[in-house]
Amino acid sequence: MNKNILLPISFCLFLLHSACSSDDPIKYPPVTNPDPTQYGVPFNGVPSRQDAIIYQVNIRPFSAAGNFAGVIERLDSIQALGVNVIYLMPIYPVGSVNTVNSPYCVKDYKTVNPEFGTLTDLRSLVDGAHSRHMSVILDWVANHTAWDNAWITTHKDWYLQDGGGNIVSPPNTGWNDVAQLNFTNAAMRLEMIKSMKFWVYTANIDGYRCDFADGPPLDFWAQAIDTLRNISTHKLLLLAEGSRSNNFIAGFDYNFGFSFYGQLKGIYKNHNAATGIDNLNSTEYINASSGQSIVRYTTNHDVNSSDGTPLDLFGGRNGSMSAFVIASCMKSVPMIYGSQEVGTSFRITFPFTGSKINWSVNPDITAEYKKILSFRAGSKAIKEGTLTSYSSSDVCAFTKVVNGEKAFVIVNTRNSVINYTLPASLANTTWTDAITGGMITLTAQLTLQPYRYFLLKQ
Repeated sequence: MNKNILLPISFCLFLLHSACSSDDPIKYPPVTNPDPTQYGVPFNGVPSRQDAIIYQVNIRPFSAAGNFAGVIERLDSIQALGVNVIYLMPIYPVGSVNTVNSPYCVKDYKTVNPEFGTLTDLRSLVDGAHSRHMSVILDWVANHTAWDNAWITTHKDWYLQDGGGNIVSPPNTGWNDVAQLNFTNAAMRLEMIKSMKFWVYTANIDGYRCDFADGPPLDFWAQAIDTLRNISTHKLLLLAEGSRSNNFIAGFDYNFGFSFYGQLKGIYKNHNAATGIDNLNSTEYINASSGQSIVRYTTNHDVNSSDGTPLDLFGGRNGSMSAFVIASCMKSVPMIYGSQEVGTSFRITFPFTGSKINWSVNPDITAEYKKILSFRAGSKAIKEGTLTSYSSSDVCAFTKVVNGEKAFVIVNTRNSVINYTLPASLANTTWTDAITGGMITLTAQLTLQPYRYFLLKQ
């Protein structure tokens, strides 16, 4: 777009909406500019889509120092949890104009935030993760930038403008600390994608979690993902923080389970029927194929700050563990927010510069997370099997089956004793309890203690 032509904001929004709502993304050629020099050896241990267990790191509260070194110190503990993908929240310098100190207010896409350390420190973190058989993905903020990003002055036409030629914040969001990019501008798109390629080579990372992925138009993501997939030396994992089903068509590995989280919270907080999540196992998977999946969770940096901790939302220790069983096993790829595995009782509130996580508390909770994730990692049925729900109003129950391997998950979602009547096909069957290792024979009815769950396999 000619930077001397200023389109009214309503017309710009029409163009952006039209691109977002297209059923089939426009095919743009991949970006083929000369690549940066490759740092290190590309990691050959990136898990398959279905095998991923994602661990979100909010760097500021993660350690006393709040930097990359503090994350490096805990790599062994993260690995011991059963994680194979570490997701780092934005590592880039934060803008200082109109600021609220949000890590999602990016001042420079190709620089490390000195608050966290140096490029060398980031590389050490990635190297340390790789040596422990864990991938590293970065948070990418494509929709908007800080008001003091250099693009504001050098490429004003790269931003959405109103009828008076003023750059605007993302419409209808209240995000006044950031400026909305204009995705009708081809040059901006190319520079954005070059910046995404930059970190794959410069820090040897293994993919991205793409913030507010439903904001930029679908054809931008198709272009970006085509480009990233053409880096033949790297296998990359790409997570859309969005719910648009066509994100799968654009090439993302994962969409975000916003609706699942909301439904799960309603089951535990408002005593909604446990069957309420069943339809999401179809609707959230529209257009998914070849192992594309939904990332499901009981907390993350947003909802922890706004809604409360898993302990607050899902009935304390026992309830939060039972909710996590559902989120991690019911047709999903699980994500853990660093802090929940030690039962952190306080919210980590935006902009995440306050309380630090105490890693020495609640080792029993940590041990239980390890058992659940170990069950998931070792069960091909859970990761790839066909799901059949046998849920009732109070109990979430389902089987997953693949190639003769079967898993049966039963979760009491209530803080009371519930008598659950098994379907005839599962009554009087014998299973291995994946948590205790013992055998269990189910009869026609099962009495479940408050928030009790069973992870069973055959």
